[in-house]
Amino acid sequence: MEIRSSAFFIGSTIPFKYTCDGDNISPPVHWESPPEGTNSFALILDDPDAPNQTFTHWVVYNLPVGVRELPEGVPKHPRITKGGMQGKNSAGEIGFTGPCPPNGTHRYYFKVFALDQPINLPPGASKEEVIKAMDGHVLDAAEVMGRYARETSALL
Repeated sequence: MEIRSSAFFIGSTIPFKYTCDGDNISPPVHWESPPEGTNSFALILDDPDAPNQTFTHWVVYNLPVGVRELPEGVPKHPRITKGGMQGKNSAGEIGFTGPCPPNGTHRYYFKVFALDQPINLPPGASKEEVIKAMDGHVLDAAEVMGRYARETSALL
């Protein structure tokens, strides 16, 4: 399975508009080649370089098997138009919150999971709840990483 974004190359800088310094909207992501038996998808965006612990920027689950992308600017609603649900990020909000590192360059991992069944959780679940519900049901996973560092002037 593969995942990528048309907004940035693997390992390169996530464009300003997708960050807290820009429009703070989700970038487009696309995945392909899920294994046979896939019934739904989940997507988690994490910053492992955040101070103290990993910061989760986006939790999406129960995306139907026919959905292979999330467009730019997914609204911050519990339910996604094409199907699927959004959970709470580490800021306690539903939906996407953009990269916003307090210092240095951080890595942001978009991970998609192919699941053999939908997750039995209501909208607004935490990453921990989604991970627990996925246990034993992940058929395959893929990730793409982008980076972001805030300009000094953005911190003033």
